[in-house]
Amino acid sequence: MADEPKAFFLPAPVHDYLVEHGTPPDAVQRRLIEATRELGEVSMMQIAPEQGAFLTLLARSIGARRALEVGTFTGYSALCIARGLPEDGSLLCCDVSEEWTDVARRFWEEAGVAKRIELRIAPAVETLVALPEEEAYDLVFIDADKESYPVYYEESLRRTRPGGLILVDNVLWSGRVADPAADDERTEAIRRFNDQIAGDDRVDRVMLPIADGLTILRKREAGRL
Repeated sequence: MADEPKAFFLPAPVHDYLVEHGTPPDAVQRRLIEATRELGEVSMMQIAPEQGAFLTLLARSIGARRALEVGTFTGYSALCIARGLPEDGSLLCCDVSEEWTDVARRFWEEAGVAKRIELRIAPAVETLVALPEEEAYDLVFIDADKESYPVYYEESLRRTRPGGLILVDNVLWSGRVADPAADDERTEAIRRFNDQIAGDDRVDRVMLPIADGLTILRKREAGRL
């Protein structure tokens, strides 16, 4: 498991308990967690184990066939999403780091999901705006630089089918979003994004205390509230 729970409000024993009583990481996922931990402090960018199980379950539950990920890091979230897709499903991953995604590629192969994943190394905005403007994606996961969340969201939303889901990570930011004394750039960026989403009538939404906060948005059909 991660050295510290991503769910900042949970004591470590409670976090371990909930992971063990959900679908816990298998051997491949545990090795990926360990390989990521070896990168040092940056390993905290990896999603929590329970979050990965949730991504797999959610992808399967909605019958997702085409998925999109903005921010891949060492590939844990992509592995989990890909496992929730059918054999002929596809996941497009956007990231800028060859170093971190080289770790991802190795474990995708080991997990048997590499054939479902396409990785594009480029600024995510460039990748997104180059995609056809058609409502093609069933599931989107956004977990990248926080200042660009509004752009990632807008470009993803227009390419998500009605009824499709967009998941956005780190929306609680270790609780700093609710701390009036926290005024750093990233915290302010997440606050602005959260406020933007709260007023968006194109989607149904819920913010959940999963890991560091996860907002789930369902795209409404045109003309329906």
